[in-house]
Order: sequence, then structure tokens, then C-alpha cells
Amino acid sequence: RLRVGSSRTLPLTMSASKKQKTSSAPAGVQVATARCSSNIAVIKYWGKRDETKILPINSSLSVTMDPAQMGTTTTAACSEAWKGDRLWLNGKEEDSNAKRIQNCLIAVRKLAGAKAPKGGLRIVSNNNFPTAAGLASSASGYACLVLALGELYGIKRDELSAIARQGSGSACRSVYGGVVKWEM
Repeated sequence: RLRVGSSRTLPLTMSASKKQKTSSAPAGVQVATARCSSNIAVIKYWGKRDETKILPINSSLSVTMDPAQMGTTTTAACSEAWKGDRLWLNGKEEDSNAKRIQNCLIAVRKLAGAKAPKGGLRIVSNNNFPTAAGLASSASGYACLVLALGELYGIKRDELSAIARQGSGSACRSVYGGVVKWEM
């Protein structure tokens, strides 16, 4: 369970901006973009009580950062003309078959069911802060990936938090903004 603090209580920026479907896509291509922030844990979780579901041993508390300073923007596009999925991170193509990426893709597609667009995905994700530097880029990255796919597939944000943590445990906190408590 997640408890989300109000960004009106503290001077914090929402981590996940509204997702917008891009209308300038070529015919037959559906596109959605999401923007998420990194989150900094004030009280960290100290391990997992369930490795499969990525459930924490203890509750944790985080503050999401300003997406203009520490954020990720991810655009997901789908077309029946494309075979397979491809993913780029900061301009470099990555292995879209990596386990954590596949965990998220499979879970979102399963949740979407018949309403999921058919065809391959093209995912482009960019961080405006250093990647793999201990600043929770994986949290904002996986949250953003799942939110962009959720918009593309018509899934509500509240249904996506548990999927985001399949990529990175802390990603479930980057799905929301302000102060977020991840309860065990």
C-alpha cells in the first residue's frame, strides 16, 4: 500500500506529470509520453520480504524531486508494423529483453488485456540527471516506463504502482509526487 502526501502541504513538485498522447504520430502509430521524478528516501527500506513481488521488509518514506532538475521523460509508441520491442536510454539502445524490463512489459500488457494495442513497442527514455549514480534513476525510469505504457494502454495510475516496483522497488514511490510512504 502507498500513502501519498499532498504536495500542497510541502513545497514539492508532483513526480509524474500528466501523460499526453501525441497527436502528431504517423498513421497506425499510437504514442504516449510520461514524465517522472527521482525520489530520495528519507526512511529507506532495508530489504525484501518477497523477492518475486518486490515487497519490502519495512515501510519507507520518500520525497520526490522536481522533474525539471531530476526527472525522466519516456515516450512509448506502438505499431502493428513493428516486430518486437526496442528501448533506448539516453540515446543508447538497451536490451529490451532484460528481466526487469520484461517483467514490466509483460505485467502491463497482461493488465491491459484485449485493449492493449497490437504490435511492437518503441520506447525512448531520457534522464536529465546522471544515470546509475545512486540518485534513483532506476526508480524514475521504471515509474516513467510503466506510466507511459499505462497511458498507451488505457490503464489508470493507481493500477501501475505495483508493476513499477517489478523494475525497481523504489519506482512505486516515483509513480506519485510529494511525500510518499511505501507501507510493508
